[in-house]
Amino acid sequence: MSDTVIRVENLGKKYVIGHQRQEPYVALRDVMANGAKSLGRRLLQRQPDADPTREEFWALKDVSFEVKRGDRVGIIGRNGAGKSTLLKVLSRITEPTTGRIFLKGRVASLLEVGTGFHPELTGRENIFLNGAVLGMGKAEIRKKFDQIVAFAEVERFLDTPVKRYSSGMYVRLAFAVAAHLEPEILVVDEVLAVGDAAFQKKCLGKMEDVAEQEGRTVLFVSHNMAAVEKLCSRGIVLQQGNVKYIGQQTEAITQYLTSFSESQISLRDRKDRRGSGEVKVVAIEIKDEAGCSLDTVKSGQTIDIYLNFEVQDHHKSFTSRIIASLAVKTPLEVPVFLQHNRLTQDEFGSLPQSGAFVCRIYRLPLPPSNYQVTYSLILDGKYLDAMSNAVELSVIDGDFYGSGEVPPVSHGVCLVDAQWRLESDAISELTPYDYVSSKFM
Repeated sequence: MSDTVIRVENLGKKYVIGHQRQEPYVALRDVMANGAKSLGRRLLQRQPDADPTREEFWALKDVSFEVKRGDRVGIIGRNGAGKSTLLKVLSRITEPTTGRIFLKGRVASLLEVGTGFHPELTGRENIFLNGAVLGMGKAEIRKKFDQIVAFAEVERFLDTPVKRYSSGMYVRLAFAVAAHLEPEILVVDEVLAVGDAAFQKKCLGKMEDVAEQEGRTVLFVSHNMAAVEKLCSRGIVLQQGNVKYIGQQTEAITQYLTSFSESQISLRDRKDRRGSGEVKVVAIEIKDEAGCSLDTVKSGQTIDIYLNFEVQDHHKSFTSRIIASLAVKTPLEVPVFLQHNRLTQDEFGSLPQSGAFVCRIYRLPLPPSNYQVTYSLILDGKYLDAMSNAVELSVIDGDFYGSGEVPPVSHGVCLVDAQWRLESDAISELTPYDYVSSKFM
């Protein structure tokens, strides 16, 4: 128990969501009648009717776990899973509704851009302010001051009010303060994504040093699975406010990437489709080789893209001449690749009333980014169904080359499976006379 620095028991956090009542006109008699009803309920001690304008929402429910000293824990999950709420409760920014938390040591939090900074104060003043908030003495802050400034790379703007900083400068300084003022527990949210790639790498290296060399504890929230896998030794997967998995980071990442029916994206209500509509794609699903549905995919991962279709005219049959097509584009509408079954010379035969066109993509050659997927179904040169930007394909860092390095999308929108080798120059082994004679023989 002495090694435990965080213990969470049956933690819950409830919010009350307000909804606007749609009452365009309320008469005075209605106000008086409602007041009389309310008075009658109080006199009779009756429970009031449920208020339709108020809804309870549990961002966290029955969350329990322990973190040991020196652990590097990745907290992962979808948007809205409760990750940021958990960190805010652990950082004492918000009170839990139920449950208990035991913390051993000082906690430094980096949850949002500029958390703990005063916009009117300069960078220099905010370093001392933030250090004081963390419970550091002035002498202790001065000792670390030069390291903080050098790490943040804001020397020129140190005496400028931070309200004039860019979001990247804000984050650099905030992270430098949080990491260098020696808290026992460092809590970092997705805020690092604001920084550039070089600074993100620098921050991950610093967090690794903080945990491994200095024995401090790191809680790290990120959607970058490669960063979680590299930095963290354990993982906590949250799903709709509940703990889905606690354990090794690799298994936690697998649990996060693998889901089931939730990842099927319905297209039934989309109004932007083109074509005759005789065959319609009603949903798109992305699966791995084992058939498990995916929310996100890794660079280099083999995936199946399912175009789930329904034949609208049950009395009509469709032949093998149908061409099913997928096109992938960047968010800026730059084409990345096109794939259809005519290229692979695959034929479908007669279509059932419902089913799926499945395109297997081997070793997905895309760097981490978000892409748009467009599909079409064509028969004899006419569109049966087509939709632009039907679904977003979210690609995260994967070890495409087996080297631990994947070029960012800024260096190109395609990864090439290649190999390098060195060959000696046979020409250099010839004498000048041999070279001339061999050249003209």
